[in-house]
Amino acid sequence: MNQNTKVIIVSVLVMLVGIAGSGFLNVAIASSQGTHELVYTDKAEDGAPVEVSLGVAMGAFRGIFVNILWIRANKAKEEGRYYESIELARTITKLQPRLPEVWTFHAWNMAYNISVTTHTPEERWEWVNAGIDLLRKEGLRTNPNNMHIHKELSWYLLHKVGGYTDDANQFYKRRFAYEWQNVLGTPPIIPPEQRGRDDVIELYAGWIQPIVDAPSSYEGLRRANPTAAEIGDTFRSRVGEELGLDFLRRYQLEIEINRAGRLWIFENPGLGPKTRAVHEMRAEFPDEQDWLDLANHIRKRVLEDEYNMEPVRMVQQVRKFGPIDWRLPVAHSLYWSARGTDVGRMEVNERNGETLDFLNAFRMMMQSIQELWRHGDLYFSYLDAHEGRAAYYQGVPNVYFVPTYGELLEEIVYQSGIYEADHKPYRQYAVGYENFLRDSIRFFYRRGDLTKANYWFDKLRTFEGMNLNDPTRKYEMSLSLEDFVDKQLFDSIGSPQVANSEVYGALTQAYIQGLLVGDVETFEGMFEYARKVHAFYFQQQFRQVVTGTEAARMEFMDRDFPLLSGQLFVNVIMQMPVEQAELMYFYAPDTLRRYAYDALAIQLRERLDALAEEGMSEPFSTIFPEPPGMEPFRAQLNQKLRERSNENVEGVKQN
Repeated sequence: MNQNTKVIIVSVLVMLVGIAGSGFLNVAIASSQGTHELVYTDKAEDGAPVEVSLGVAMGAFRGIFVNILWIRANKAKEEGRYYESIELARTITKLQPRLPEVWTFHAWNMAYNISVTTHTPEERWEWVNAGIDLLRKEGLRTNPNNMHIHKELSWYLLHKVGGYTDDANQFYKRRFAYEWQNVLGTPPIIPPEQRGRDDVIELYAGWIQPIVDAPSSYEGLRRANPTAAEIGDTFRSRVGEELGLDFLRRYQLEIEINRAGRLWIFENPGLGPKTRAVHEMRAEFPDEQDWLDLANHIRKRVLEDEYNMEPVRMVQQVRKFGPIDWRLPVAHSLYWSARGTDVGRMEVNERNGETLDFLNAFRMMMQSIQELWRHGDLYFSYLDAHEGRAAYYQGVPNVYFVPTYGELLEEIVYQSGIYEADHKPYRQYAVGYENFLRDSIRFFYRRGDLTKANYWFDKLRTFEGMNLNDPTRKYEMSLSLEDFVDKQLFDSIGSPQVANSEVYGALTQAYIQGLLVGDVETFEGMFEYARKVHAFYFQQQFRQVVTGTEAARMEFMDRDFPLLSGQLFVNVIMQMPVEQAELMYFYAPDTLRRYAYDALAIQLRERLDALAEEGMSEPFSTIFPEPPGMEPFRAQLNQKLRERSNENVEGVKQN
C-alpha cells in the first residue's frame, strides 16, 4: 500500500467519523435550540416587509443578508434618515430576534435620535416611550435573560426620563407619574405612628401584594368574586372600553374625584358621559372591595401583559431596597437593572472581566437608589395632570433609602470582581458611597436632625473602603459637623440635587422644629435660608427651553417659591396627628394656612365634626379656622396654574 492510498483511507475514515458525529450532535443541538429559543424566524408574517420574506427564503445565506441590512441601517442613521433606519432595524428583529444589539439600536433611534427632532413635548414623549416599550415589551420577551437589553432599558429610564439632560424631562416625569398612578393606584399614606423604616417598607409591600394575590384569569376572578366580574361586564357594556388601562384610568379618576370632593366638581362641572357612567356604577355597586378585587386582577394582567413586569418581583424589591414609589421613572430603572443582574447568570471574574453590561447594570442599580434617596418621596397632583394643566410634581429626599446604599455596597463590590478589587487606589463604588454620605449628612443637618447627621458623619470618617488618593479627605474629616456641612454646600450649591435637599431640609426644619413647637424665630430663620438658596439656584441654573413645556430642564424644584413652600407645608401637616397639625396650623402665617386649609377640610372636617357632635372634639372650624382671603387665593392659584400651562417661552433666561 503506497503513501497516497494510506492518505485516502485515513481521510475517508475521518470523514465517516465526522458524519457520524455530526448526526449525533445535530439532535442535541436542535434540542438545545428549541429549549433556549435560539432559532431564526422561519416564516414571514402577513404584512411583513419584503426584506423579511426575502431573508427567510435565503435560508443559510440569511446571515449575509442581515449583515447587508445592518450596514444600510447604520448608514441611514448616520445620515439622519431615522425612519428608514427604524424600518430596517425592525426587519432585522424579525429575521434575528435573538440579536440583542438590534433591539437596542432600534430603541435608541426612537428614544434619543428621533425624539429630539420633534417640536412639542407630547411628540417627544411618544417617541421616548416607544423606545422604552420596544425593549420592555418585545426585546425582553424574545431575550428574557439578556443583560445588555436590561442595562439599556434601565439607562433610558434613569437618564432620559429620570434625569434632566433632555429639555422635556419634566413633561416626561409628569406623564410617567400619571400613567403609573393609573396602573397601581395611589401610594400608601404613612400614618404618624408607623414611620419606622421596617413599618414603611411593609406598608409599601402591602400596596403591591394584593396584585400578586389576585386571580390571574377573568374566570378565576368570577369564581372568587362574582360581583367583581359583574362590575367588569357592566363596565364593558356601558362604557364601551376594555378591562385594561382604560378601566384603571377611569377607576383612578373616580377615586381622585371623590377624594377632592365638591371643590373639584365645582371647578370642573363638565364631566364626560363615560366618567358619569362610572360614577353611576359606583353608586350601583357600593362595595369598595368588589371594585378593588376587579382592579387588582386587571392590574396583574396589565403589569404582566403590557409592561412585562412581575408583581411578585416588585414586592421582593420593595422589601430589599426600600419603600419604592412606582410612579417614579428611577423606580423602574432600579427594577430592570436589578432584574438583569438576577437573571443574567453571569459573574465578573478574571476570565470574563470584559463583560461590562453586568458591571454597568450594578452601577445603575446604585445610581437608581441614590436618586430614590434624593427624589423618592413624590408629591404629585393627579387631577391637574388628568386635566392637562401644569400638574404639581415634586420629588423630595426619602430618608428611608439612606441605609440601602451601604447595605448593598458589599454585595455589589464582590459581584463586580476585578473592577472593584481591594488593591485599586480609586474605586467607583467607593466614590459613589462617599458622595452619597455627604449628601445625607448635609440634609439631616439642615433638617435639624443632628443625631442622624453625626451618625452618618462617623460612618464617612470610618468607611473602610474609602479612596486613599483624595488629598482633601484628611482635612475634611477633621472639621466639625457644622464646618463640614458648610464646605459641602459651598462646593456644590449649583447641583440640582444639593439645592433641592437644602431647600427641603430647611423648610422641613422650619415647619417641624419651628412651627410645631412655637419657635417663630427658628421658623423665620430656616424659611429665609430656604428662600435664599432657592433664589440663588434659579439665578444660576434656570433656563426655559425650546420644547415649550411648562417646566424648565433643570427645574428639579418648582420655580415659584411661595407655591413650593406652601405645597410642602401641606405635605408635612397632613402627616401629623390632629393635635400636632393643630399646633403647626396655629403658629403658621396665613400665607401657609391658605395652602393647607382645603386639604385639611377634605381630610378632617367630616371626622372632626362627627366627633364634635358626640362631645369628643371641637368642630373642624374651631381647630382649623378658615384664614382670611381664601376665595381670592383660590382664584389666584388656579390662574397661576392656568398661565403656567399656557406658557411657551423659548430660549430665554427667566429672572
